[in-house]
Amino acid sequence: MQALEDASEKVCECGTCGNLDLADPCGICTGSKRDRSILCVVEDVADLWALERAQVFRGLYHVLGGVLSALDGVGPEDLNIASLVERAKAPELNEVILAMNATVDGQTTAHYVCDRLKGQNVTVSRLAHGVPVGGELDYLDDGTLQTALKARRPL
Repeated sequence: MQALEDASEKVCECGTCGNLDLADPCGICTGSKRDRSILCVVEDVADLWALERAQVFRGLYHVLGGVLSALDGVGPEDLNIASLVERAKAPELNEVILAMNATVDGQTTAHYVCDRLKGQNVTVSRLAHGVPVGGELDYLDDGTLQTALKARRPL
């Protein structure tokens, strides 16, 4: 029980990206080996940690703190979108990757954020969607198959 209390006292939210760490700014934001030209936008800290665990991204992050949801009463002012737009003004930033979940709310949020980033001098991209590695077509839902076909590319 004491360990949990100690952790809750020491862990803080990074004022730059929204990650949880023992320092503000966090170790990712201050990391000298990070590519500062790429910013990956995620819904929550668990998504950031999943990407870090996979060791597939070496840029910086921005945690929105959720997704837009009319049903749940979550609007743009409830998310860290304004601070993202400010970060996008950094001259060294070239690309913003929208890594939202492939849900209706996730994609709605991605479209909204993309609109808010128009006029900034950054390329906005998103994660690919479609057939997962090891996936079998006969087990996939119609939406996944449709998205995979639309996003096909030449070999």
